[in-house]
Amino acid sequence: MPLPPPKGRGSPIAPPNRFGGQHEEKDLEHVSDDQETLAELARAETTYIPDDSRTVISENDSPDISFRYSLNPYRGCLHGCSYCYARPTHEYLGLNAGIDFETKIFVKHKAPELFREWLSRDKYVPETVMMSGVTDCYQPAEREFRITRGCLEVARDAGQPMGIVTKNALVTRDLDVLADMAARNLVAVAISITSLDPEVTSSLEPRSSRPEARLRAIRELSAAGVPVRVMAAPMIPGLNDSEMPAILRAAREAGARFASYTLVRLPWTVKPVFQEWLDRTQSESVRDKISSLILHTRDGKWNDANFGSRMRGQGAIAEQIKVTFQVFSKKLGFERGGAGLDASQFQPPVGRDGQMRLF
Repeated sequence: MPLPPPKGRGSPIAPPNRFGGQHEEKDLEHVSDDQETLAELARAETTYIPDDSRTVISENDSPDISFRYSLNPYRGCLHGCSYCYARPTHEYLGLNAGIDFETKIFVKHKAPELFREWLSRDKYVPETVMMSGVTDCYQPAEREFRITRGCLEVARDAGQPMGIVTKNALVTRDLDVLADMAARNLVAVAISITSLDPEVTSSLEPRSSRPEARLRAIRELSAAGVPVRVMAAPMIPGLNDSEMPAILRAAREAGARFASYTLVRLPWTVKPVFQEWLDRTQSESVRDKISSLILHTRDGKWNDANFGSRMRGQGAIAEQIKVTFQVFSKKLGFERGGAGLDASQFQPPVGRDGQMRLF
């Protein structure tokens, strides 16, 4: 017997950690008729945990992504998206990819300082650094800790180009910094929109910004001169793929210049989290339809880890989604490529030792 889902959470389950360790299963049979007790047991408070990592920069070598370096101020994400491919990263910390991922948030308080040190290295050759290569840098925790803003201020002062990916309208809080950087061609922002239906997003992405807020963020960023990309992502066949033309049109009208999409990915313990969401929120017929279509795009599997196909899928359904994107992105006049940020303005910041460079 499963617990009822905690309010505002994407996953009520605690799937076993794939690396082993202790796993608990609650025996709820003796309280099955006690709704008050069940509700109390289902409560899931947010815990913020200091993260004393020695670096905040990760280096990527995947041919599927366009950036080499990424910066993640937080581990775990309060948005609670049921499909989030980053959920399994919590298992490296001995936690689970379900409820732990969205309630136990690791906070890198020293991220701006560590970023400054990283940029001050003699061997650093400047290129764009992506914020939120894993978890969202503007998730609700950022309201309190303001770490993302601190990192952007470091980048602004150093002339360091930055890319940002988020689905939270909180990004507009930092318009002063972003507009300043955009005027120097140092920043671009990608806003992810999964659906224009607030009921879908409130269920699938419970603590993220609603669609109208994301479109408002695109308008405000664009008006301030910040180049914006809309990411129709992830496309979940049978759930939101039919919305792609409307998502692209709404984002273009709001001022987005670039567009991209990805197909839903369900690696490792993301699959049981997403399947639980399907079972809990969708009728049997809709659940079976979505499951069948996902399998069709992954050669009969729930996930494809191969470079090249993992972001786009394969087969007739995946091809249909691809063609739809191509047709409407061209029709709506989205620019191809990216913003082409300028790394030539970079000036190394002074490191912790206070030593400045001679050249």
